[in-house]
Amino acid sequence: MTPSAPEGRLPDGFVVRLDERTRARDGGAALLGGSPLRLVRLAPRARTLLVDGRLVVRDATTAALAARLLDAGLARPELPARAADDVTVVVPVRDRPAALRRLLAALRADPGTAGLPVVVVDDGSAVPVRAPGAQVLRHPAARGPAAARNAGLAAAATPFVAFLDSDVVPRPGWLARLRPHLADPRLAAVAPRIVPLEGGAGWFAGYEAAVGALDMGPRAAAVRPGSAVSYVPSAALLVRRGALGSGFDETMRVAEDVDLVWRLNAAGWRVRYEPAAAVAHEHPATTAGWLRRRAFYGTGAALLAARHGSAVAPVVIAPETALAWALVLSGRRWCRIAALGILGISTARLAPRLAAPGERPPVGFAALLVARGAGASGRALARSGTRHHWPVALVAAVLSRRARRWVLATAVADAAAAWWPHRGRGGPVRFGLARRLDDLAYGAGLWWGALRAGSPAALLPARPPGNVRMNTPPVAAAAE
Repeated sequence: MTPSAPEGRLPDGFVVRLDERTRARDGGAALLGGSPLRLVRLAPRARTLLVDGRLVVRDATTAALAARLLDAGLARPELPARAADDVTVVVPVRDRPAALRRLLAALRADPGTAGLPVVVVDDGSAVPVRAPGAQVLRHPAARGPAAARNAGLAAAATPFVAFLDSDVVPRPGWLARLRPHLADPRLAAVAPRIVPLEGGAGWFAGYEAAVGALDMGPRAAAVRPGSAVSYVPSAALLVRRGALGSGFDETMRVAEDVDLVWRLNAAGWRVRYEPAAAVAHEHPATTAGWLRRRAFYGTGAALLAARHGSAVAPVVIAPETALAWALVLSGRRWCRIAALGILGISTARLAPRLAAPGERPPVGFAALLVARGAGASGRALARSGTRHHWPVALVAAVLSRRARRWVLATAVADAAAAWWPHRGRGGPVRFGLARRLDDLAYGAGLWWGALRAGSPAALLPARPPGNVRMNTPPVAAAAE
C-alpha cells in the first residue's frame, strides 16, 4: 500500500529555474516545453514573479506557481548542496563480497556519507556477509532484491533512506546533491545519474558508457510515466521513508523499481531525477552476461503491464498519426498526399487551442508542432521495429522485399543516429553491433515475458492521454 501524498506546499526559499529547453512565446506570456510537450499561458502576475527565468518561493502564491512549473516539466529545482545527517544507507547484497567492500570503503571515504548508519541486507549469500561498521540483516534463503530493500527500509530509524546496490560506487558529494530535493514535502524519491564504472570490461564497454540501460541522461527531470524520464532505477535511490508504505513489491524480481515509481506517481507524490549527483555502476563483464541482463530487463514489461496497463506501452501514438505513417510507408503517391491531408486536419484542430483569447489561431506554429510530433512518432515506430517488435519486423522482411529494405535501412539509421552524439567513445561498427544485440536481447525478453504472462498487453501500442487544461488563477492560466 502506497500512502497518498500530503497537501504541503514548497517551503520558503525553495528555488526553481526554467528548464533550458523551455521556450518563451508571445513576449513571455506563454511557455513551451515539458515532456510531453505543452504550452502554458501565464497570467500577468505570474510573469512578474519569474525574474530571469528564476523563481524563489516566498509565499503561497509563489509556491503554487513553482509547483505548477515543476509538475509541467517546465522548470527544475535550483538547490545548493547540503549535508545529509538524517539518512540511512541500505545495501541489498548476494554473493558479492568484494563489491560490497568497495562500496563500503567509498561511503567511508566520502565526508558526506562517512558516519551515516548503514544497513546491509544479506539476501541468502552462500557465505554469510561480514560488514564491519554496518548493521547486517540476513535472509537464510534468497527472497529477491525487493524483499531485501524492504527489510532495510523497516530497520532504518531515519526519515530518509538511500538504497545502493552492492555493485555501485557513489561519486563524492552524491548524497549532498540529492538531499536538498527532499525539502519538497511532496517529493517521495530522487535519483542520481548512473554512470559506468571506470575500466569496464568487454568489447561493448564504450556502448554501455554511452547509452547504458540505467543511465537516464544528462538533464534533470520530473519522473513519471509517458515523459522523457519515465522511471529511475533503484540501483541508487534516495527516498522519503514515510512515502513508501509497504515498499517494493516483493513478488517482482525485475522492474520492481519502475513499479514503485509509478505507484508513487499515482498516489500524488513527486519523483525527480538529478544528474548533478552521480553513482558509478559495474556492468556485466562478459557478452553473455550483458545480453542476459538486457533480456531480463525486457521480461519486466509484462509484469508492469499487468499492474499499470498502457503506461508500459512500447509505442504511444495518436491514431491519426499512425494512419499518416501507414500511408507514407505504403509507397504510393496518393497515399502520401492523403497523409499530408491528415496532418493538415490535425493542424487545423490544434491551432485554435494554441491561441490566446481574442487572437488569431497561430496556424504556422501549430503546423510546426504537428510536424514535430509526427517526426517523433515516426522515430518511435522505427525504434519499436528494431527493438520491441523486431520479431514482427523479421517476419515482414522475410515475406516482403519492400519491408526488407525498410527494416535494413531503419536498423542502420537507428544505430548511426544513436552513435553520432557519442562518436568519441568508439567506432560506428562496434557501436552499431552492440546496439543491434542490445535490442535483440531486450526484445526477446519482452516477448518471452508476454508469452509467460499469457497476455500481449506489454506489446500493444497506446494512444496519448487526453489533453489536459490546467487553470490556476490568479497565478497562471495554462493550456496543453
